[in-house]
Amino acid sequence: MKKGFTLIELLVVIAILALLMSIIIITLNPAEMLRKARDAKRIADLSSFRTALNMYLAEGNTALGGTQGCANKYYLSLTGTGAACSGLHASTWCVSTPRVITGSGWVPVNFGAISTGSPLSALPIDPTNSSSTGHYYYAYGCSTSGTFELNANMESTYYTSGSTNIEANDGGNASTTYEIGSQPGLNTLPDAVSGFYL
Repeated sequence: MKKGFTLIELLVVIAILALLMSIIIITLNPAEMLRKARDAKRIADLSSFRTALNMYLAEGNTALGGTQGCANKYYLSLTGTGAACSGLHASTWCVSTPRVITGSGWVPVNFGAISTGSPLSALPIDPTNSSSTGHYYYAYGCSTSGTFELNANMESTYYTSGSTNIEANDGGNASTTYEIGSQPGLNTLPDAVSGFYL
């Protein structure tokens, strides 16, 4: 006589496995994990950017705004052409090749002017880099006095609420934007609290 599983026993095992899998998926929340991973990249990108800008300034370079200058400009990582890129705020500026490090990328700083070479192989752009859903792109602003600010929007619950809310606890002037830079108070970018450069 052969021994094996009956159809009922197999269905019960499959039902139990399906229940366990659904509990695991609900607990892990893969969509939130992806949002958190994109936010971690944003934090790392802006940190690398700040280091590169500090190296640039440490060597006595001062052209933080390139040929466009620093006064009342938001430089965005979005692909576009010139002022008011993609119909955003009138003071925004976009370029068609945003990743170039020689001063014609989305940040108008010539990182090639650093004597040890550019610490960035290409200018980082936001993992989403879109103004259509949630305004997930990077913003850069500078002043003629040699200060700068880099901004990004976070999308995960982890980085936007509770004790891990880095947008509200970064020392900047906008509680819904992640801001890092060289100036205490981080208010180099004008109107940062009135939305993310709309």
